[in-house]
Amino acid sequence: MISLLGLLENRLVYYPQTRKTWLDSPPNETMEVYLTTAQGVKIHARWFPRPGADEAILLCHGNAGDLSGRGNMCVRLRDSLDRSVLVIDYPGYGFSSGRPSERGCYEAATAAIDWLASERGIPTTRVIPYGESLGGGVATELASRYPTRALVLVRTFTSLPAVAKSIVPFLPTNLLMRNRFDSLSRIPTLECPVFVAGATRDKLVPYAHSRTLFDAARSPKTFLALEGLEHNDPLPDYFLPALRKFLS
Repeated sequence: MISLLGLLENRLVYYPQTRKTWLDSPPNETMEVYLTTAQGVKIHARWFPRPGADEAILLCHGNAGDLSGRGNMCVRLRDSLDRSVLVIDYPGYGFSSGRPSERGCYEAATAAIDWLASERGIPTTRVIPYGESLGGGVATELASRYPTRALVLVRTFTSLPAVAKSIVPFLPTNLLMRNRFDSLSRIPTLECPVFVAGATRDKLVPYAHSRTLFDAARSPKTFLALEGLEHNDPLPDYFLPALRKFLS
């Protein structure tokens, strides 16, 4: 029964897209990267270099799709923030092998930050983990283990059981769920600057989660309310200028 519940939980948490072709056409200057986690899982990533940049954004996407659909966002981040961007897929997503799991997501991010240091000469102190939705849990966990330049969280949750509780309040999600992504317990320990953006009309991850994470973080920190937006709405025009100001 426990194994069955675990299987059902993973199907509700992870919505990977496996691909043999790209959803978008990557710019000519991008580079396909294949990493290997500590457990031997092959992870696919895509590198968007910014000539002359000495810092990099490490983009950890949400629980659905794969990195193939994040190309436009990576280009916008690179060009607006004047930094290189590395986007990763988790195990079981896109061209990555393995199966999705919380541990697997963390190991994929670890392989990515190690690659930035060893292959691109970008130390962890110049890496900015950027996590959206589920990726916020991945980015926060990474920043809790490495001295990163900053942490960026966009429409993410305090923990996965907490957001599940808001959807199914009659279930003891904190007792039943194995996937935790407990950002709330980690964020007070971070010494890097933190940027949090929350959508005020988010029906999947309540806006209160973003406010709670922000309140728990140490200063310096910045909060941005995405007024009138839901979870999957396009980011507004004022988002990237606000993030650029924060990073400056």
